[in-house]
Amino acid sequence: MKIEIQGQDAVKATEELLSIEGLEGDYETVSEVKRGELLTTIATIVGIVGGTMAIADKLYQWFQKYQNSSPEPVGARIEKVLIVSSNGRRLLLREATIEQIKEILED
Repeated sequence: MKIEIQGQDAVKATEELLSIEGLEGDYETVSEVKRGELLTTIATIVGIVGGTMAIADKLYQWFQKYQNSSPEPVGARIEKVLIVSSNGRRLLLREATIEQIKEILED
């Protein structure tokens, strides 16, 4: 599974994502970010340990934290998070429910 994260704090958000207990993986930044473009990272999840409902809830909470942060320099912001399952199914987290996240984790 791959998770694409876009925004000024994409690296920080990705590192926090990969520190969630039960997720195993690594990430890379998309090279050659041009002026005015959003920073993008691609996390590759190689393992999910534990229940998918618990992980889905943690992913939901993680995303909400970054969506609700203030735009001030002390706040962390991400603009877009896209999960792509191993079979190609895609889910934008912006309006996803915990149940939808759970389903894509199980793909």
